[in-house]
Formats: sequence, C-alpha cells, structure tokens
Amino acid sequence: MTTLEKILKADLCTGCGLCISLAPEYLGMTMDDRGYLRPYVLKSLSPTLDAEILKFCPGINLNLETNGASSNTLWGPLIEARTGNAADPEMRFQGASGGAISAILLFLLETGRADYVVHIAASRMDPLANEVVISRDRADVLKAAGSRYAPAAPLVEVLQILADNPGLVVFVGKPCDIAALRSLAASDRLLKERIVCYIAFFCAGVPSIFGTYQILKTLGIHPDDVLHFQYRGCGWPGKTVAHLKDGSSHEMDYETSWGTILNRSLQFRCKICPDGCGEFADISCADAWSSHDGYPDFQEREGRSLILSRTVHGEHLITQAMNAGTLQCDATDLLSIEKMQPYQVTRKSQILARILAMRLMGRDVPEFHGLRLWECTKLAGWISFFSGFFGMVFRLLKSRICPKKDALQSCH
Repeated sequence: MTTLEKILKADLCTGCGLCISLAPEYLGMTMDDRGYLRPYVLKSLSPTLDAEILKFCPGINLNLETNGASSNTLWGPLIEARTGNAADPEMRFQGASGGAISAILLFLLETGRADYVVHIAASRMDPLANEVVISRDRADVLKAAGSRYAPAAPLVEVLQILADNPGLVVFVGKPCDIAALRSLAASDRLLKERIVCYIAFFCAGVPSIFGTYQILKTLGIHPDDVLHFQYRGCGWPGKTVAHLKDGSSHEMDYETSWGTILNRSLQFRCKICPDGCGEFADISCADAWSSHDGYPDFQEREGRSLILSRTVHGEHLITQAMNAGTLQCDATDLLSIEKMQPYQVTRKSQILARILAMRLMGRDVPEFHGLRLWECTKLAGWISFFSGFFGMVFRLLKSRICPKKDALQSCH
C-alpha cells in the first residue's frame, strides 16, 4: 500500500492538494462522496514520488522549527499581537473580519514587494465551490475577499502556477496549506526565494460541501438556482447570502450558518489539527471577536481583525503597512486573544488526548513536532484532557457503528 493510500484510508488527508502538484501526471483531485476534496490515482506512483508525499504531506507530518524565536504555548511563534482593520473602508467592509489580510496584500502589491498573490476565491464555474486565483491589484484582492467555508485545495497546481508566472509571490491559505508549502520551500531554494510572504487565516476546520447544500436546503433553494454565494463578508461577521439567477437573494446569519450547520460537517483530520492558528506563517489573521459571558459575540458591527506577526519578516511587513496608512492597528494581549478565539484554545489543548484515544483504538495517527502540545495539555488540566479523550472515543465508536453515514446525517 502506498503512502497516499494509507493517508486516505486513515482519513488523515487535509485536502490541500500538494501531492497533486508533486505528481500531476500520477494524481488527480475530486470531490468524494462525503463532500471533501481528495486525491485519486491516475497511474501508479513511483517509490520516489511516494516518499516525497510522505515527507511533505501536512496531514501526517508537521514539524515546526522556530529557530530560536519566541514561542507561546497556545499561539506558537509570536513577535507582536494586534487588533486592527484595513484603512480602506470598502476593503474593511468586504473582508470577512476587518479586512486585514486584504490590506496587507494590497500594500505588498502596490509597493512592489510582491508581483502577485496566490489564494482562493469563489469558482467561476460553480458559485458554491472554490478555485485557486492570482491577484495582481486592488480589484482582484477585493473580488477574492471574504471567507469561503467549502473545500479548497490551493496547492493543487501551485508549482505549475509559479512556473507559468514569474515574479515574487505572496501565498494565502489555511494553516495546513502554509505548513505544507513552507516545508516544500525549505528544500527548494528557488521556491523559497520567490515566496516572499506566507499569510494564514485561523481555521476551525474544513466543512463538507454538503454543509453548503444544507444551508441552501434550509433556505428553500436548489443549488442549480444559485448565481453567487457569499459565506461571509460585507459586514462583520456578515451574512451568508445566496444570490439567485432570478435576481432574488436569501440570507442567513453567521451564528446559524456556521454555528449550527457548517461546523457539523468538518472533515476528520481537522478534529485533530494542532495548528488552527497558522503557526508556520509569517502573518496570521483571525476574527477579533468581542466576548460576552465567555463566548464570542456575533452581533453585526464594523470589522476587526486579530493580527499576529510570527516572524521578524512578518513583523516588518505589518509595521510598514501601518506606516504607509494601509493598515490601522492597536496592540492587544494574550489573555484577550484567548477570549477572542476560545475554540482554538480548547482544540489545541485536547489534541494529545484525542490522539491517544486514536492510538488505543488502533487508528493511525499523524506525527506532530514543535507545537508544544504537552505544555498545552498540562495548561488546560485533567478535565479538558478527559473531555478530549472520551469525546474522540465516542466519535470513533459511532463511526464504527455507522461508517457510511453522510457528513450531515445522524446515525439512527
């Protein structure tokens, strides 16, 4: 059995698409019957290619090297923590939170520090799906702004894109995408020189495309009638909006769309993800939620981003964007981040417990190094540990009883 087959069988694939870039003649990408993007074999992999996949796949191997940089137990490598927003009102409004990533991208492009951005936007062929795009100016960046809560494989053609488009590149992606590309670039000097900045957004997991279909079903909409689908943006947190071909539109608030539908269909690998915060990036951004009784407050207001510089290079870029007036920021503290992003705290604190449960139940598990998981476990305490352990045991037992259930169906 090849490495790829083992990864897929163990349900450890993140769907990033890097393996396709490494072996485009041997592998393709498709949406599987659970609604996740997965590689499939076109022809047998050579032992060399199989070994490359094993080396760089973020689903089974994450190794964070801080090279002596300061690293926080919960949040990873950290130079400075800020909250802020794009100075451009339109960009702040269009973005999923405060438009911070869009503002940083615009600064890098307009000052010539980068020639283009590789990131994800809505597919031109299917409004519910995603595709990899290149942005070179403000209009491109605005068009791609906003969250996309559906499967995305930004690395599926990344090597071909870089080969076809000379120049300096900014890459924006999920934490696992960043980790995979950063690992590959570490062994490829030309790739390392060309990618001038890695920007991650905090990720709570990748929902199945069936999550999107469930939103449409709840709204009474057939997928074929959708012209444009907006998961978030145009405010903060912004509405989920389906624009139909007949000119009408239907919307759902964020707390309902994400909180009661999309987050019920997350792929399994995301349940044991030790890095939802982009610890391998130069810059990580997230929603700087206001807290109410210990929980994020999702009332509509002007967008505000959490902005973390993780490398000296990332810190320089943020400072320069602030000095140029593109980005408006204020300092924040670590306790405030915990209140803004409580889910990330809980998940990282329970990863070791969940992995232990998988091992005891005979499941293959990934290798994680340098992410301070033992320290996170001790910090959270035994109640958190047992919650994570028995929660995973229950999940695995349930999947054995009902192994073919749809991503959104309950086992009856």
